[in-house]
Amino acid sequence: MTPPPGSPALAVLGSTNMDLVAYVPTAPRRGETVTGSAFRTVPGGKGANQAVAAARAGGAVSMIGAVGADDLGARLRVALTEAGVHTDGLRTAPGASGIAHIVVDDEGGNSIIVVPGANGTVTGLADGDEDRIAAAGALLLQLEIPLAGVLAGARAARRHGVRVILTPAPAQPLPPELLSLTDLLVPNEHEAAALTGRDDPHEAAAELLTLVPEVVVTLGAAGSLYAVRGAPPVVVPARQVRASDTTAAGDTFVGALAVASGEGCAMPEAMAWASAASALSVQREGASASMPYRAEIDALARSGPLTGSGPLTGSGHGSRRKKLNPGS
Repeated sequence: MTPPPGSPALAVLGSTNMDLVAYVPTAPRRGETVTGSAFRTVPGGKGANQAVAAARAGGAVSMIGAVGADDLGARLRVALTEAGVHTDGLRTAPGASGIAHIVVDDEGGNSIIVVPGANGTVTGLADGDEDRIAAAGALLLQLEIPLAGVLAGARAARRHGVRVILTPAPAQPLPPELLSLTDLLVPNEHEAAALTGRDDPHEAAAELLTLVPEVVVTLGAAGSLYAVRGAPPVVVPARQVRASDTTAAGDTFVGALAVASGEGCAMPEAMAWASAASALSVQREGASASMPYRAEIDALARSGPLTGSGPLTGSGHGSRRKKLNPGS
């Protein structure tokens, strides 16, 4: 990808956590104790992860959210600043910062417990936040802060004509108003199934297009699916690598995708570039610590074209599961 001059301005409204990561051969079952091989504390949270990913990919990024009045909060602020993220919109709330307890097994899989802490106080915009959103080309949202805060950000973006990119994670019922304010929805295949009741990504994307104008469904090792109203869906394959830690793969993809899209790339090209970023991240341990820099992404993206890109054909007979009812 050859970007035009200048860095796309992005705002991220979301969570900032300290990840407490334990590495184990096999994740423990209920009631079981296992011996781990390593433990790390790594700055994370879906909002901060996407901010760091976008900044390292070449975006000019402003983070909006909250950390606690504790040592973890100070460390999180420093980590974001060192990653090149503007933190004027990162407020300090009384009490503890958010944390995520993450168990990573030898296959690179993970299980996560999130304790929101200060993130739970982000129920609306603070002074200056609307200006930060208005100055951006796109606003990145996730669901690790209260929905009231997510909606406040989306409304501000709509008032100023700013593109809204929503990652619906953790999966939960979405208010119809939030969907109406979303320009691009980026669920993984499990979140898409939870939202629609459709296990088949082709069918899930088609149903989601009745709610939002554009959808990118990430499919793990199978790549990602782009669907837009009025055109056939396209699947972009993933780069095949051996994963050691998939914790921040999705956030890395979204951050890089927002940068490439903001630079004017067509969506399939932006997805292929974001796939290269994600492929680099899963080969490294940690969340924000695993995220690649622009030069690394460009180098991998230039290493050879992806094969198999083209229309995704579906049988039309995918199984149905119970979907999440829209929120009130």
